[in-house]
Amino acid sequence: MSPRTPEPEQAVYVISVAAELTGLHPQTLRSYERMGLIAPSRTGGGGRRYSARDVELLRTIAELTSSGAGIEGVRRILELEHQVDALRQRNEELAAELEATRNALRDALLEVGRTRRGDTPPSRLPVLRQPDAAGQVVVWRRGR
Repeated sequence: MSPRTPEPEQAVYVISVAAELTGLHPQTLRSYERMGLIAPSRTGGGGRRYSARDVELLRTIAELTSSGAGIEGVRRILELEHQVDALRQRNEELAAELEATRNALRDALLEVGRTRRGDTPPSRLPVLRQPDAAGQVVVWRRGR
């Protein structure tokens, strides 16, 4: 049986192992926790457990501090990185929604064209206006 790789969020590393993996002293990890830069999981007995994602975050913090960023600078950089990640994810969601809307509009316009030719019975979709001179299209969506 081969060893299983833990999930990135699974807290499996004790503080000494996390310190070794990051090249930091265990006391530095405790300090970062007190400062609110990292929040490792805790065991029932109160021992710290770090995940692979925590270890990666600690490496990032170490890299930033060694390049001259202060703790408040590190805190702000991490905050901005989280915002960028959230915005990137939202952008992907909006792009997918836009694509789905375009597909639905194309399908609806095709159906309207078939209906006008008498190929199919009229649908219950709302009437879609053709683009006006400015290239705008009105799209009606039913509530979710």
